[in-house]
Amino acid sequence: MEYAKDNLSDDEVLGMLLPFVRAWFTRKYGRMTPPQRMAIPYIMQGRNVLISSPTGTGKTLAVFLGIINNLYKEYLEKGGLPEGIVVVYVSPLRALNNDMRRNIYEPVKEIVEEARRQGVELPEIKVAVRTSDSKQSEKQRMLRDPPHILITTPESLALSLNAPKFSERLKNARVVVVDEIHELASSKRGSHLSLSIERLENLTGRELQRIGLSATIAPLEDVALFLVGYRNGEEPRDCVVVDARFAKPIDIRVIAPVKDLIHTPADAVNEAIYKSLIGMIKRHKTTLVFTNTRSATERVVYKLRKLMESEKVVDVDEVEAHHSSLSRDVRLEIEEKLKSGALKCVVSSTSLELGIDIGHIDLVVLLSSPKSVTRLLQRVGRAGHHIREVSKGRLIVVDRDDLVECAVLAKAAMERKIDKIRIPRNPLDVLAQHVVGMALERKWGLREAYELVRRSYSFRDLPYEDFVSVVKYLAGQLGDFYEYNKVYSKIWLDEEEGVFGKKKSTRMIYYLNLGVIPDESKAHVFTTEGKYVGDLEEAFVEYLAPGDLFVLGGRVYEYLGSKGLKVLVRRADGARPTVPSWFSEMLPLAFDSALLVGRFRRAVADKLARDGFEEAVRYVAKEYNLDKDAARSIAEYVWEQYSYTGGLIPSDKLILIEVFDEEDRRNVIVHSLFGRRANDALSRAYAYIVSKTVGANVKITVTDNGFMLTLPGHPSADWVGLFKSINPDELYDILVRVLRRTELLKRRFRHVATRSFMLLRRYRDVERSIQKLQVNAEELLKAVEEIDNFPVLRETYREILEDYMHIDEARKVLEWVREGEVEVRLFGPVDVPSPFAHSIVVHGYSDVVLMEDMRRMLAILYDQVMEKLRKLGVQLQAGGVEEVS
Repeated sequence: MEYAKDNLSDDEVLGMLLPFVRAWFTRKYGRMTPPQRMAIPYIMQGRNVLISSPTGTGKTLAVFLGIINNLYKEYLEKGGLPEGIVVVYVSPLRALNNDMRRNIYEPVKEIVEEARRQGVELPEIKVAVRTSDSKQSEKQRMLRDPPHILITTPESLALSLNAPKFSERLKNARVVVVDEIHELASSKRGSHLSLSIERLENLTGRELQRIGLSATIAPLEDVALFLVGYRNGEEPRDCVVVDARFAKPIDIRVIAPVKDLIHTPADAVNEAIYKSLIGMIKRHKTTLVFTNTRSATERVVYKLRKLMESEKVVDVDEVEAHHSSLSRDVRLEIEEKLKSGALKCVVSSTSLELGIDIGHIDLVVLLSSPKSVTRLLQRVGRAGHHIREVSKGRLIVVDRDDLVECAVLAKAAMERKIDKIRIPRNPLDVLAQHVVGMALERKWGLREAYELVRRSYSFRDLPYEDFVSVVKYLAGQLGDFYEYNKVYSKIWLDEEEGVFGKKKSTRMIYYLNLGVIPDESKAHVFTTEGKYVGDLEEAFVEYLAPGDLFVLGGRVYEYLGSKGLKVLVRRADGARPTVPSWFSEMLPLAFDSALLVGRFRRAVADKLARDGFEEAVRYVAKEYNLDKDAARSIAEYVWEQYSYTGGLIPSDKLILIEVFDEEDRRNVIVHSLFGRRANDALSRAYAYIVSKTVGANVKITVTDNGFMLTLPGHPSADWVGLFKSINPDELYDILVRVLRRTELLKRRFRHVATRSFMLLRRYRDVERSIQKLQVNAEELLKAVEEIDNFPVLRETYREILEDYMHIDEARKVLEWVREGEVEVRLFGPVDVPSPFAHSIVVHGYSDVVLMEDMRRMLAILYDQVMEKLRKLGVQLQAGGVEEVS
């Protein structure tokens, strides 16, 4: 691994280019950007390169300038361009591909014209796009006349490798470019692509030059290894890392829309948020607003249009929504409007985070916390499209927890503290697809195929036994459930000879069912009387357990169970919901960011105790670049918790277990500031142990800042001792036991079984509905549970525990507790929860579909705390904080 230095001048780098390429670049752009100066020399040398820099820093041009220059150099030296496809450019978005065609095609055309002016005749480098949207006629044309540069998606590349005629055109490939590698590496699409690249290299018989383009990401070494993989599964290939992540100036500020975030009524806070937003939109040419959910995007656009129309600020057509649920044509139309400068404001959830060319944005506004520093930098990086323009971002907060989180994330972003990426390890369903794809190519020896798979970073430590078990499963040699459940083998395996290959039906199965993005669907809700009530997002149903109460269509229902995508409920009028219906849509707070929030709480508490309230306010305002009101709001929040609990401030070093009693139930609130995914794992393990100890069913509420167990009656237990008794080495086994009967397991098993070709979405001319697939998946789950280490079930558990719940982070927390690095303390029982517990309680006990209800409940809890403090005679004092016994 080698880091590129920015030690060459523009003239030195330009001097390496052909005269007409140099002349074209100088006339069009004038100066080079740091990633261009650092990357172009290595790209021209044929080295593997990872470039990480913000949007608008010219990294794509850096790559193609080096490649185009090399191709024309070869043409001038050898009298012809190489045959077949030379460069494979992979992008996660189909829309991006059309963008890229324009971004490569135009420079090539203009360079050819420049060369002609200089008396050199050049052929045009051919560029073509091949995705699932490509017409059959276009694919046929590519066969007859292959492009030099092929632009494709991970899925289309995998299909191309097995297209008998087209794969011949790929044999001359020399370069693979992976765009938006940060987006791919963290998902199964990335694992799938990494195996496709190893298979492409195997097809060409030569080492490919690999180039990765990434937005701001960390750690760069892991992403570089993901890009280049390993020779023979042992020795990493070389890579040059171009770290220009902070080449652009950024300006990030946090805005509290009102002075009092507790007592201001919901509609007044809403009004203040929109007032701030409209003011910013007026002052800027084009504003991009990010929300955290699709439903919020629609709500914000609706409200903005209404307000702007009444105030005659802008034409309503100048405000648009952009999210993944919109049709492709609508999205493309909005993107074109953005590029042409026809929009004043666009509101998006996550769909505009990726580097699609959206032209000039001069302000990015985030409504509420983006939940990670990386996402914050990525979103704000969309503003100021040119490298010398400041990327300007503003975060508008909605409550005090949001204010604390946003203040911490904004400071971390300005200081370039980035959350670590998570790359899936050994996903067996992805492996199953590639084993079937490899069988289509030819007969393979087991060892030979295994060695190829281990060259991929995602599979470098895959045990041989796991590889063989996947091959055996695909060959129908694991147990006797296959025929009975209508699951047939996809390949043949001769274990004695150690070889496997394709069957007659293999090609059709592979082509009709390839891909790793699960088909999501809506679940239909029926009452016990058979009345259809409405639909729920499948991701929401995953959270439910029998007895949970939720709101649908303004009424409360109790969840009884589900079969396939049919959910059975009964009316629970008058009962309080236990699951807010938007919960599954929420972005989870990243582990690294959560630790920063914990450290911040600790620092403010120390300042309060040591130097007094006013000093704490000054510290927060100065260190976190906040106005006095926002800083005071945070200091007051920490002071209230400090005073109420006698100095117990949950942080990165303290887990506080708070017992809060209501009339007929006991709530055990665990303040664990480690992000929602780690808390999900911790809460289920703790609930399992508590449930066994007190002999009662436990309801769980999980948030980023902690979780709450709710038990009937007021049982007693050693709450701290029980938490400390969770053995990090046994966490996996505990969670497997807990997950066995959950909705989460049933639905994730369907996704994994579909990816593993165990359940076929399409076969011959039949396409099965998701409802049918889910019912079949549940039958299959019962059958394979009896088989030891069945790869499809093992992968389901791995996906839930590693990719979805982050068991490794939960394990790390438990190890910190065991080693004494993190203390666990008890507070309570109390009849009013502590201030830091309020948002956790509200998540568990109110229908937070309506923000008003949430705000009202927070205000009531706050008033109850303040009343208690008054009775104890504790007051906020400028000189410090009075201790409370």
